Amino acid sequence: MTAIVDPGVVEGYHAHIYYDPAKTRGDAARLREAIAAGFPEMLVGSWHDEPVGPHGVAMYQVVFDVVDFPRFVPWLMLNRDGLDILVHPETGDAYTDHSEHALWLGAPQPMRLEVLRRNRD
Repeated sequence: MTAIVDPGVVEGYHAHIYYDPAKTRGDAARLREAIAAGFPEMLVGSWHDEPVGPHGVAMYQVVFDVVDFPRFVPWLMLNRDGLDILVHPETGDAYTDHSEHALWLGAPQPMRLEVLRRNRD
């Protein structure tokens, strides 16, 4: 068994909303507008119509605090409108956060994990 990780190491969360620029960008835009209106304290990142970083498909991210998880993630579950979403913690280990600690809403999308660093002991 691997070592138990204290959830206190979580500094925040990211939600990556995936979309197809040709087919579901409108759905992603409606979700983005609803997030901005309902959760103004969250940081909604830029559109990435091309793969960026470890993300193999188009996406934008939403950055949110630990205290917002119990309100925001259930909202995403109910309002994702068929879009696939990765929710992951920020623990200082980007590789593990995007892989082992990943929470998928919908279908998991291709990831290029080799571009991420492992930082935790």
